[in-house]
Amino acid sequence: MTPDSLERTAIDTLRFLSVDMVQQAASGHPGLPLGAAPMAYVLWTKFLHHHPLLPHWPDRDRFVLSPGHGSALLYSLLYLTGYGLTLDDLRQFRQWGSRTPGHPERGHTPGVETTTGPLGQGLANAVGMAIAEAQLAARYNREGHSIVDHRTWAIVSDGDLMEGVASEAASLAGHLALGKLICLYDDNRVTLSAGTDITFTEDRAARFRSYGWHVQSVADGNDCAAIEQAIRRALRRTRQPSLIAVHTHLGYGSPLQDSYKAHGSPLGADNVAATKRRLGWPEQPAFLVPPEALDHFRAALDAGRRAEAAWQRRWNRYRKAFPELAGELETSLAGRLPDGWDADLPLFSADAKGMATRVAGGKVLAAIAPRLPALTGGSADLDPSTYTAVAGLGVFAPGRASDAEGAADERWSYAGRNLHFGVREHAMGAIANGLAAHGGVIPYTATFMVFSDYMRPPMRLAALMGLRVVFVFTHDSVAVGEDGPTHQPIEQLAALRAMPNLQVIRPGDANETAVAWQVALESTERPTAIVLSRQNVPTLDRTRCAAAEGLRRGAYVLLDAPGAAPELIVIGSGAETALALQAVERLQAEGIAARAVSMPCWDLFECQDTAYRDAVLPPRVVARVAVEAGCSLGWERWVGSRGAVVGLDRYGASAPGELVLARLGISVEHVVARAKALRS
Repeated sequence: MTPDSLERTAIDTLRFLSVDMVQQAASGHPGLPLGAAPMAYVLWTKFLHHHPLLPHWPDRDRFVLSPGHGSALLYSLLYLTGYGLTLDDLRQFRQWGSRTPGHPERGHTPGVETTTGPLGQGLANAVGMAIAEAQLAARYNREGHSIVDHRTWAIVSDGDLMEGVASEAASLAGHLALGKLICLYDDNRVTLSAGTDITFTEDRAARFRSYGWHVQSVADGNDCAAIEQAIRRALRRTRQPSLIAVHTHLGYGSPLQDSYKAHGSPLGADNVAATKRRLGWPEQPAFLVPPEALDHFRAALDAGRRAEAAWQRRWNRYRKAFPELAGELETSLAGRLPDGWDADLPLFSADAKGMATRVAGGKVLAAIAPRLPALTGGSADLDPSTYTAVAGLGVFAPGRASDAEGAADERWSYAGRNLHFGVREHAMGAIANGLAAHGGVIPYTATFMVFSDYMRPPMRLAALMGLRVVFVFTHDSVAVGEDGPTHQPIEQLAALRAMPNLQVIRPGDANETAVAWQVALESTERPTAIVLSRQNVPTLDRTRCAAAEGLRRGAYVLLDAPGAAPELIVIGSGAETALALQAVERLQAEGIAARAVSMPCWDLFECQDTAYRDAVLPPRVVARVAVEAGCSLGWERWVGSRGAVVGLDRYGASAPGELVLARLGISVEHVVARAKALRS
């Protein structure tokens, strides 16, 4: 078999495995695999450095299929190159319990780096992966010792480039000069419902050039030599991310070629047969894999062994030369927290005036970050308000010259751990997911709570993937004040709490904030949202109240009536915890056996056994009041049908924060009145 015929056979194997998967499932997207198979073939057989038998080898290239609806193509690649999938797995495409779900899922299928499907997310994840590689390389590589040196590749689609998150992420990637990021654009000019001529006629190449990307175009998506040459040119651009627009035909070779009808539905038996005839492929059997094609793709196994072995030799030399750095990097790559990482955690003294939990969070972060090298992050242009910039850790940037002699300012380099995302909340979340998925990095983000709405898609994906990402949200209630209802969150807490596997923590004072950060960083298999106040809240006197460590169990008895079983429970969350405590103290002064409960995290409390939950919230005590300056939805779970919620089911108003809270009933007096009413 000639090289050209082997190449054609290998590409058609990719095409028709994918087509047969979709047809067998009676569900899926055959159009992208038919058109994009040549570019995927060139990338995976000539450029991608990976080890199918060691999918988590640290210095592998990362590959992201951003249009996850084309998952059949990715599964075909993973099967053919030896990632442990079988033909039976391909036959079970989109079926219950299979390893080949409708869209790629990280942690579910070997070789899948990130969960994609919501368009644009994968491209932004890839930007995060490229940032992680650049940061780790700058921090750990030494002259003659290159132990972090890989690329991030992505296939992206028209739909990806339409999404705003892709624009945000691409803009930042160009600014950051991420030269090891290369995206192959499947430019087929067709989406699910129509051609792009009705919605997407802008000059995409010019747009990406304006972002600072190196942009090329390949006129024929079946011209493997041209695709290879374009990739080689991209590899030479070390200070620019690259976009290669490959002009393809959706549903190539089928009777539905270039029609939206080939996008999101099986071709149908007759069209599958016609496509195979047109491309010279046997109509039967389905799932045909010619031995020569399989051997050709499985060369990735030997190439992967050689590449990983060469890296292992470099790593052994590095470990001997720089044992402390090597140990630090090993710990980070393993996702472990180093010994003593929280040794400098501040303990805050009781203070009736107290401090905003956002300020306390900044102090905690400043204490943790120097001892936790993997921790990196920043805000969406809100560092002065979120207190999430860490002094002395530098800024992640391509570098800049600062003096008359042109000497580099080391505060601005890829080794910097403060990330400036700009006003790009959506991309910030998705980039953080890419950082976490890459490994070796624990990312955090920060913005105002009301803007969590911009971040829901990546937060949901972080929860779905079980990524350790810390999402910091400040300005958490109508106490924001004068900025008014556009900036005063109401329903956001309820929305985030509804998200499975997202740990939502709203600490009640400075010491609970410290424990919240500990819990978030110790949670290796799910993301955490830490929700913090703009306004000062009292730092509770822990000689009178229970220790803040109770936060680890989600809810705990903060203060009980001395010598009496409780007849009334007031539950506080976040900034309203002190208010709940004050209400209980007033009720106790009137001879009412009231209990104050701090409930900073519903998720953690739900994980406790029944005995503990019943000890904190005894079932016999039905007189319960919950107080939180946000939507009341969900609190009925904790107060029961006979309890009350002092919350907000309306928007706020522009006025000083204390006045807004008082006018809307978030006050000690109102809580006391509601509590007394429950007893009558």
